[in-house]
Amino acid sequence: MANVTTQQLAELLIGIARAQQAVIDAIESQKAGYKLTHLAPVLTTAAKIRNTGHVPTLMDFPARVLLSHQGRNPPDLAQVLRDLEALLAGRPIAPAAPAAPGAVATPGGGAPTIDRT
Repeated sequence: MANVTTQQLAELLIGIARAQQAVIDAIESQKAGYKLTHLAPVLTTAAKIRNTGHVPTLMDFPARVLLSHQGRNPPDLAQVLRDLEALLAGRPIAPAAPAAPGAVATPGGGAPTIDRT
């Protein structure tokens, strides 16, 4: 069996999230309001976005990737790769926080992470 690189793992996580998003979109097309009413609260809880004292972990990461698919733009592979490498190395990724309404969420002014709160 070949070793999986972090790049391949990041691509796989995005692909899985894309497949999950297709199912979510199908449900939304049959039941308008599903994403906002039912999915968003549960997915936010799974990603532990609202837990302000929580540092993102590998267990939260797949939910955060899926959550990032809920916006207009899919997650950025380069950012997913950076965040994944940091988590695999045992370095926590900083939760993103927008600087002002409408601003892009950035940890410490750096590149945007997949965390979109």
